[in-house]
Amino acid sequence: MQQMLADATKEKLAIAPASEWLLDNLYLIKEQIDIARKHLPKGYSQTLPILAKGKSAGLPRVYDIALEIISHSDGRVDVANLTAFIKGYQTKNILKLGELWAIPIMLRFAIIENIRRIASRIAIDRLDKNDAIYWADEFIKTAQKNSKDIIIATAEMAKSNIPLNSAFVAEFTRRMQGKGQGLTIPLSWIEQQLSDSGHSVAELINVHNQSQAADQVSMRNSIESIRLLKTTEWKDFVESVSVVEKILQEDITGTYPLVDFDTRDCYRHIIEWVGKKSKKPEHEITALAIELTKERKAQGRPERQHHIGYFLVDKGKNDLLKATEASLNFRDYSKIFFKKNRLKIYAGSIFLFAFAASILLGLKIFVQSDTLWLAIATALLCFIILGHFATVVINWISTLLVDPKPLPKYDFSEKIPSIYSAIVAVPCLLTSKDGVEELVSDLEVRYLSNPQNNLFYCLLTDFADAPHEHMPQDDELLSMVKEEIEQLNIKYKKENDPDKFFLMHRSRKWNRKEKVWMSYERKRGKLGELNSLLRNAGHDDFSLIVGDTTALSKVKYVITLDADTILPRESAWKMIATMAHPLNQPVINAKKNRVVEGYGILQPRTAINLPVKTSSAYARMHSNDSGLDPYTQLVSDVYQDLFDEGSFIGKGIYDIDVFEKVLGEAFPENRILSHDLLEGSYVRSGLLTDVQLFEDYPQTYWTDVSRRHRWIRGDWQIASWGLPFAPDAKNKLRRNYISSLSKWKIWDNIRRSLLAPAIFILLALVWVVIPDPGVWIAGFLIFWFLCL
Repeated sequence: MQQMLADATKEKLAIAPASEWLLDNLYLIKEQIDIARKHLPKGYSQTLPILAKGKSAGLPRVYDIALEIISHSDGRVDVANLTAFIKGYQTKNILKLGELWAIPIMLRFAIIENIRRIASRIAIDRLDKNDAIYWADEFIKTAQKNSKDIIIATAEMAKSNIPLNSAFVAEFTRRMQGKGQGLTIPLSWIEQQLSDSGHSVAELINVHNQSQAADQVSMRNSIESIRLLKTTEWKDFVESVSVVEKILQEDITGTYPLVDFDTRDCYRHIIEWVGKKSKKPEHEITALAIELTKERKAQGRPERQHHIGYFLVDKGKNDLLKATEASLNFRDYSKIFFKKNRLKIYAGSIFLFAFAASILLGLKIFVQSDTLWLAIATALLCFIILGHFATVVINWISTLLVDPKPLPKYDFSEKIPSIYSAIVAVPCLLTSKDGVEELVSDLEVRYLSNPQNNLFYCLLTDFADAPHEHMPQDDELLSMVKEEIEQLNIKYKKENDPDKFFLMHRSRKWNRKEKVWMSYERKRGKLGELNSLLRNAGHDDFSLIVGDTTALSKVKYVITLDADTILPRESAWKMIATMAHPLNQPVINAKKNRVVEGYGILQPRTAINLPVKTSSAYARMHSNDSGLDPYTQLVSDVYQDLFDEGSFIGKGIYDIDVFEKVLGEAFPENRILSHDLLEGSYVRSGLLTDVQLFEDYPQTYWTDVSRRHRWIRGDWQIASWGLPFAPDAKNKLRRNYISSLSKWKIWDNIRRSLLAPAIFILLALVWVVIPDPGVWIAGFLIFWFLCL
């Protein structure tokens, strides 16, 4: 068809208006075919209800609906009429959610089918017109050579059994008229042939013109409908016509209408899945979930169980399956079993993997050297090394078997409610004038990326460690940062709005253990004193506060960032909206004084920022680092998927009241260097997988090594404080700490800090037994790969 029209255009033949529409928009039609193939895979189409009888028997019900819509509107799709049609249809038969989402694809199929029918008619007409052009040219040539032979040519045309349809007659008549008196013979013959069937040339020409006009309108409508399909927000359409969505809106807590689209869609997917496992229709399953929430409220259960999401994405899901009499298969029961025993299976798999491999290697060394002590030492060292390797393997397998589950959240894209006010706090050091300018500039950029109301920004500053309490440059730096913050408040001040920017500075204190003047408890101390200031607890010790702090009394959350952390657009409200959701609200166990449900801290994903012109070669080299650095790549995705709990690495959002209640006096003074993981274990940290922060990679190798050294020191300090032999650790705190190790997070880092020396010692033993230079080189490469 495309080639036929292209050839006609090259030969400068007149083509129908519908053909012009088709040629001009052929790329658009091909694009829709590709989209339809992509978004309607075989597995999805097989789940759609099939018609048992009628002209569309064997085809999906929703496709027949789309065909009816297109046929009754001559190819024109209007969202209002489409909505009315679907709502009217559902008064008799309620469509499934999968069918509603399939409507855009089925409309594409129906429109393409409509275009195909028009194109078929155009192609047939084009063939008939080509015949008309051929015979017209033959008659004109004959008349020019010998007009007496026109009668013979007319007889030959009669013998060819040409179809005297509207396309042929219209084109032949157009070409023959006005060419001379001798050419009236074939026209008269055609007129006579048509009169025998009760038609005339003028009538067929009129029919052909009307047909072309109708095809043009239908083709134009189809092309415009395709463009409408591309620009329509189908998620709004589906939610407006979905019966399930209307029932979900009846959530007795009023939470569901306030959540964002991704959360609503997640809830609906669960209803679809339960519907496939149960014989009940989806709208009845939804209504049953609403009834379960009402029962829990009548029983006086916790408020989180009053929300319908509790029975869809939380612990109440099994109750919904029982209520709907769902028929689960072996795979479903396996998932339930693994979820109940996830810690045993996860930790046991790592242990068995490392234990079996180390025993085999130990036996190999014993056979080679016939030395028992060397075999035992090798097995022990291999167990440490292979423990890390086994963790990587089991983590990889876990990501293949366990689907990620995003945390539900509200939709605060328009406005953050005042009851969920938050402050973005950036703990940092004042070290130089350039550093102060950069800190203030970055704070302003964070505000411009997230300028919502009820969101405040604060620099929590200290001076660097020093041999004296006051250093010569202190006053100048403090005066400079104070002036910069005041200028920001003036620059972005709106009428009747509170101050947006704050500066809270602490003076140095003498640390007897470090033998230096420094900020009390460093970052943890700053955040603790900020919490105290926000709750007016009287434990803050800020020597300078810039900005009117009256509005901060309503702040519920703190978003803590490092000085080099970039806060992308819309990331702040997403963190707040996730913390505020009822299923994420922290539940504290009074006996353990720990959060056991929900989250007191949410940790977004963290990625390395793109290098800039001033970045060092070392930072550029690691700008696309894809290793297993927990500080930037967050291997804790596995922990979130398996245990519904992540690892806190110092950048995230926390609930002030929960944080202070659980951690206010939990840790001994001046003992905890690396506090992030420990805080996340007590307050229960969750990984916010759909929010990502960015930060710079260390500019030099020595800066990177220093940071990793601090982490390792912190891990060992945590271990020495929490384990039973710690002399000054209270029994209750030790029990809490040991229970916090049960999720495998902190112990994973402690074990990892043993990796490098274990590999070094093992290689030394192997080199003694096997004095082969090739083995030495291979061992060095393995050591470099695993440790660096």
